[in-house]
Amino acid sequence: MRKPLTDVFVRSVETPASGRLEITDLRCNGLTLRVTQGGVKSWSFRFRDAKSRKLTRATIGAYPTISLQVARERALDLSRQVAAGINPVDEKRKARDEAPTRTFEALAARYMTEHARRHKRTAEADQRNLNVHILPNWRGRPFGGIGRKDVIALCEGIVAKGSPIQANRVQALLSKMFSFALDAELVTANPCALLKKRSKETTATRILSNDEIRLFWRRVGDPPNSKRMGQGLRLIALTGVRVTELSGAEIKEFERLDDAKNATWTIPAARSKNGKAHVVPLSELALSIVVDLLKRATALAGEHSPPRFVFVSPNDPKKPIDGHAFSVAMIRFGNALSVSADFKDYGLDEVRAITTWTSDRASAHDLRRTLATRLAGSGVPAEDVSACLNHARRSITARHYDLYDRAREKRRAFDLWSGQVAGITGESDQSGKGSRLSD
Repeated sequence: MRKPLTDVFVRSVETPASGRLEITDLRCNGLTLRVTQGGVKSWSFRFRDAKSRKLTRATIGAYPTISLQVARERALDLSRQVAAGINPVDEKRKARDEAPTRTFEALAARYMTEHARRHKRTAEADQRNLNVHILPNWRGRPFGGIGRKDVIALCEGIVAKGSPIQANRVQALLSKMFSFALDAELVTANPCALLKKRSKETTATRILSNDEIRLFWRRVGDPPNSKRMGQGLRLIALTGVRVTELSGAEIKEFERLDDAKNATWTIPAARSKNGKAHVVPLSELALSIVVDLLKRATALAGEHSPPRFVFVSPNDPKKPIDGHAFSVAMIRFGNALSVSADFKDYGLDEVRAITTWTSDRASAHDLRRTLATRLAGSGVPAEDVSACLNHARRSITARHYDLYDRAREKRRAFDLWSGQVAGITGESDQSGKGSRLSD
């Protein structure tokens, strides 16, 4: 049946006694109203496929959920697709099949596999930000529909929780992800383009005072931290390595541990930030910590399964712990001070240290900055301090001609700092003799 449809007619059309009734709208080419024997009314669009020339039907939806006016608008859209040589039924099927690959979670997986883990040394930090801040909100959402307002809303939510700098990090990660998607022709625009940072950042200047170094050294391995994590943080304080460099440390990287004057830890290029292998001469105090950590690793692994890593993941014995664990341990240390400090049980230096620490929390990276600042203040040349930190040398001469590794200078600097720490904390700097580190 062909008829110019009206709202009144569609609403009042009688139910067929048997089978189904189909009425084609003369005012909109291809639009058809179907009425079943049970009284169910629905819209469809009939068209001829441009390639096969077969008459095909595309479902529009049920009436009255979809009114006559809306049905005509959708039929007109479908008609435009057919005129362009597109089969709307095939397009809908294709979109349904590809839907799982169009989610933000799928984009995140591709970004991590094809870009972050292949090209970035901070890939695990990206994964952590995805897991904590982004995927819980956008996991199943089509990434093509994410706009600037969505990015702003997500990042401002992080700011509202008291983490403005973290909001900047998340926004930067999203910008990288959408740039990756743009390069892969998955999207046509980056919603983060030209977005301002959520908050202003300033250069960190936190260094530990003598009182704070003493407090840190004595109590960083106390509950809720483990002795093992406390030892790791002490080793960071003595060597200035990054948390990720320590967390992934393999036992084979430590050499000549039976020779206190020549013991070293070589961080391979694959795990260093600048892509250059970093030889860390171990002072006697650092060596005593390393020896203790290796004993703990062996004890945790058991006699029949020699460990590969110094810090084995509690979830997978074949993997190391996440570097973020040391950052968390520093936070836990500060939290324990803020809630459990009973000043009458402490000396004046500890009261001062607890007061300053709880008012201005120190991070694991601040241990690295403290080492650099103290070495510079002790007259160690800037190039030696940079070598201790494995900072990339930018000049043409340094990059291509001067390949000296400054091993002697680094050992001298680390020994100097180790002696200062021993003096501040009261620890022995003679191969751990008399030390309380491994209690």
